Amino acid sequence: MTLAERTVATLDRVTAALPGGGEHREGQRRMAEAVADAITGGHHLVVQAGTGTGKSLAYLVPAALSATSVVVVTATKALQDQLVTKDLPFLADHLDRDLDFALLKGRSNYLCRQRLAELDRDQGSLDLDDAGTRSSRELERLQGWAATTETGDRAELDFEPSVAAWSAVSVGPRECPGAAKCPRGEDCFAEQARRVAAEADVLVVNTHLYGTHLASGGAVLPEHEVVVFDEAHQLEEVISATAGFELSGGRLHALSRTVGAVLEDPSLTAALDAAADRLTAALAPEVDRRLRGAVDPELADALLETRARLEQAQAALRKVPSDGPGDVAARRERAVKATTSLTDDVDAVMDVPATHVAWVAGPEATPSLKVAPVDVGEVLREGLWEHRTAILTSATIPPALPLHLGLDESSLTQLDVGSPFDFEAHALLYCAAHLPEPRAAAYEAAMIDELVGLIEAAGGRTLALFTSYRSMDRAVEALRGELPGPVLSQRDLPKPALVEAFTTDEERLAVLDQLIEEGDRRPLLLFIEACRERPALLAAMCERVGELPLTVQRALVATPEAASYVEKAVDQLEPGALRLWQGGDESMRAERQLFDSRIGELMSFQYFVPDAFDPRREPAPKRELTDPPGDGGSQ
Repeated sequence: MTLAERTVATLDRVTAALPGGGEHREGQRRMAEAVADAITGGHHLVVQAGTGTGKSLAYLVPAALSATSVVVVTATKALQDQLVTKDLPFLADHLDRDLDFALLKGRSNYLCRQRLAELDRDQGSLDLDDAGTRSSRELERLQGWAATTETGDRAELDFEPSVAAWSAVSVGPRECPGAAKCPRGEDCFAEQARRVAAEADVLVVNTHLYGTHLASGGAVLPEHEVVVFDEAHQLEEVISATAGFELSGGRLHALSRTVGAVLEDPSLTAALDAAADRLTAALAPEVDRRLRGAVDPELADALLETRARLEQAQAALRKVPSDGPGDVAARRERAVKATTSLTDDVDAVMDVPATHVAWVAGPEATPSLKVAPVDVGEVLREGLWEHRTAILTSATIPPALPLHLGLDESSLTQLDVGSPFDFEAHALLYCAAHLPEPRAAAYEAAMIDELVGLIEAAGGRTLALFTSYRSMDRAVEALRGELPGPVLSQRDLPKPALVEAFTTDEERLAVLDQLIEEGDRRPLLLFIEACRERPALLAAMCERVGELPLTVQRALVATPEAASYVEKAVDQLEPGALRLWQGGDESMRAERQLFDSRIGELMSFQYFVPDAFDPRREPAPKRELTDPPGDGGSQ
């Protein structure tokens, strides 16, 4: 039997074993066959598979049967967890052959034994950004956890440490000198995870780690023959970020602390901190601007000063013996690695090639200068497409994606297996192509008139998105004079309160389904806060508490309004949340304070609606929006 034939037979058997007996999905079978053919033929495949297709099994089954080394790349933690905790274990139980799989994360996700040893010897006297009782408690908990963990994976924690506390016991790729130069290299958690990954048939990683692998010339991940990109529509953006770099005052401040742990020279660390502050001040006026041609004189001077301070740090570090006593050697290696990396990036900023673009991103208080390649296709051609078979899949594949990614059409198969969602019956795209150009004087009045008509046709129930505050403010002012109902703006209320005023309970439940599917704890925490006065919604969330991340479970347990509902779902709680439930009032108060602080931090972020959008029909004339739907129709 061919791989495609074995794939379909195995897929049918595996799906039949799903709880409830599974179901036959023609799109899933077509995709699985195409993946098998791509692996066998050694050609690339781009496949659009709508939500509900079951695309994870459609690529996992042929991957598992192919007897090749496969890396599966995901863009979200939710999908990563689904693959490793549900799909792959289930598949392994129902295959006729053994299947070894593993999950590998970036180095900073693992506890660093060397940093922990230094922390023990320093007796906690670390330079933490938010030093205080909370940081001290977190460090104590991290030290206790370190004595029992077998993997050092941050995800195993039963609490969410602050950035400062976790940074004290972890190390990033820019700082780590590597196992060969580290005293704890032999029992390093990150290296242990890499060894396990090297033995896996199927390895799961996130898109950023794979991008780092490509940027390093293939030094991060084990050798593999096939790579599967799920949620491939995000690949271009992530590869652009990982193939570039960013420079900020915060990064220079962090280096100052790293150098200060090796050198007893307050004047040097003070000079690094001063250079960091000057760099921040020089970048702030450039926020949201692309840097072209000659750099602003103030920014150029700040970069030159930064370069000079880095040279001083490098010279001082070279004088420290590489075989110094205690932890000096390990600290020196990390400081040398971090200083060299930052120096290289400053040099690159001073001479950005035509193949790259440089710009400054905000906010103004903490701006960063970013450099990225203009064409990620060249990066992918050299590091990926020419060396291994790639499967790219997503619910929505933009038509130009293969072109933007540098895929050669001669070695590419494209497939759309459809979606079980009936777009034609439930979605309508209307384009107001008759409006004047946005720069025309008549545009604003015409746009507002058009918007009034659409809002009236929808009976209210409208979310209008604008590209600038000015346009939004002028539209709101005009609409309030035209419409009988309330018109809300993001200037009127804090975001959760605005959502509270706009959203019904039924709509919230639909949002909850999406948030649970995505698995990001941040919007889930905001959801809890926004629903504290909605008992039905808290009850619905508690009924599914077992599907929530541990941090969100603990926040729900610590929410007084949810107590009666949590009590009915205690058997679903993870151990870390169960211990909190069984603990005393003091533990609950501490967790509640932590939750409140997180909500305060999250309120400073902006959340955007993703633009992945797949209309199933041509833009509709306006009459279809204003005419009542006929039998069998929908708007």
